[in-house]
Amino acid sequence: MLIIGIAGGTGCGKTTVVNQIVNELSENEVSVISQDSYYKDTSHLTYDERTLINFDHPQSIDFDLLGEHLLALRKGETIQQPVYSFVAHNRTNETIAMQPTKVIIVEGILILTNPTIRDLFDIKIYVHTDSDERLIRRLKRDIAERGRDMEEVLDRYQKTLKPMHQQFIEPTKEYADLIIPNNNYNNVAIGIVRTFIKERLN
Repeated sequence: MLIIGIAGGTGCGKTTVVNQIVNELSENEVSVISQDSYYKDTSHLTYDERTLINFDHPQSIDFDLLGEHLLALRKGETIQQPVYSFVAHNRTNETIAMQPTKVIIVEGILILTNPTIRDLFDIKIYVHTDSDERLIRRLKRDIAERGRDMEEVLDRYQKTLKPMHQQFIEPTKEYADLIIPNNNYNNVAIGIVRTFIKERLN
């Protein structure tokens, strides 16, 4: 099994890079795990209290459970991946059964901040995008998909997203085996990843 970690700031284009890799593999060869599924359970808090949580801080992620699940998959076991609701700011009562595949891609802004999780990755990738472009993408996504308004998104960006990116996410570049620019010039980097995967699978 090959486990790939893909990190980068919010709105950097991780999903695009993930899709470029996934499209090169057959459906039964690859699975994708999102860091977002592993936000800590906050059922003990009220909705208003949950809205105050800094979800861009490493402490918001249940890295212990993520680590357990990655080790279980590597052993050939099926896991029950949590399902997270961005509307409720909490995990739902549902889980998704995920079976082990030849390639597991783990993507999320904070996945390279945890040493234990980093050590489980066979290759670590950081997707880099200009901060203005990331903000524009975040605005569009949160308004269209997560029911936020512009003022709420901008306020959160200034108070948490930007400082957390500078403190925790940007520094994880140093752990990356490969830094991919999310623009028209990333084809070579994607090609390197594809070659690495094919060589390991063979």
